[in-house]
Amino acid sequence: MSKNIDVVVIGGGYAGVMAANRLTQCDDVTVTVINPRSVFVPRLRLHQLVGGTHDAVVDYTEVLAEGVQLVIDSATRIAAAGRSVTLAEGGGIGYDYLIYAVGSGSAGPRVPGAAEFAYPISTLEAAQRLRSVLYDTPVTAAVTVVGGGPTGIETAAELAEQGRTVTLVCGGVLGPYLHPRARRTARKYLAELGVDVLEGSDASVNAVTRESVELGDGRTLASQVTIWTAGFGVPDLAAYSGLRTDAAGRLLTDETLTSIDDERIVAAGDSSAPSDLPFRMSAYAAGCLGAHAADTVLNRIAGEQPAPIDLSFPAMCISFGRRTGIFQLGHKDDTAMRIYFSGLVGKTLKEFSCAASVKHLVTEARKPGSHSWPKDGKHRPQLLQAQRSDAPAPIA
Repeated sequence: MSKNIDVVVIGGGYAGVMAANRLTQCDDVTVTVINPRSVFVPRLRLHQLVGGTHDAVVDYTEVLAEGVQLVIDSATRIAAAGRSVTLAEGGGIGYDYLIYAVGSGSAGPRVPGAAEFAYPISTLEAAQRLRSVLYDTPVTAAVTVVGGGPTGIETAAELAEQGRTVTLVCGGVLGPYLHPRARRTARKYLAELGVDVLEGSDASVNAVTRESVELGDGRTLASQVTIWTAGFGVPDLAAYSGLRTDAAGRLLTDETLTSIDDERIVAAGDSSAPSDLPFRMSAYAAGCLGAHAADTVLNRIAGEQPAPIDLSFPAMCISFGRRTGIFQLGHKDDTAMRIYFSGLVGKTLKEFSCAASVKHLVTEARKPGSHSWPKDGKHRPQLLQAQRSDAPAPIA
């Protein structure tokens, strides 16, 4: 094995930190993480930051392995041919291998007025800004949360529990992942908190103004604070650097998470699209993909063939304020079972999951190579086969 292999990790979220920590099991690898913030952000807590029940930051000394160099800066371009990363503050960093783990953020709403008047929640800075706005807004003021996924539900519940008047505009069904039985429980919990839930195709948002939300069916809701949680987007760093991406901007890779353009670049987390069939964006998947990305790099350094990613989703959980929650069990193909835990048990399991997402990073920092995750081995190959079957026949 060559000495002093330099591996650069772009992104210090769940995927990036897990990958960096796992790489330290090899003494001949020097690991550098590039991240714009000096603190780790457990994004599962951002709705609590908005509600004032958690600060949603962890010092990197707690989660990053000793010996990993942290560069507080933003990557602006990847020069694959020269194996270097350009930094926003000037200069660059060379690499032998690169792990692309830039994560995700707000999708950039295209609804008229949303960019100007709605508040996203997908980053630490956005959540802090929204927290400040709410602090200066009377508790009686109307608040509208747009988006019926976990982030929207949790944000709406967190604020309603504090006595705020909250409307949740789903733009479709509430909690799309949930089993219908669990969804009925979710509606009950939100109703108990006083959240007005609007579902269905008519509950889409056509426009946002400074003090209102206009719906698809013509209704106008008074809204002094509008919070936008509908959808996620990824940074355009890969595309800007000339690397191929999927339609959403995620780096296209093979099943080992290696870029289809360059075997020295490996992707992980929300910003990766293996075989153009990306996994569901989540902290859980990000950690597992980060570990697998590190394994792929270590295999390539050792001259061994990397393994394809194998990952199943055992559950998904949602909190409804600080007193209750839903822990939805799932099949290995990432569809919901009829079985779920609710109430105090659901809340306890949710809190355990949030804490575990950080604890896994801490454990990997202390014992690199120890992280493991549930495997499937069945459903993803079937999806890949179906994808190949649907692909157009090659031109002779």
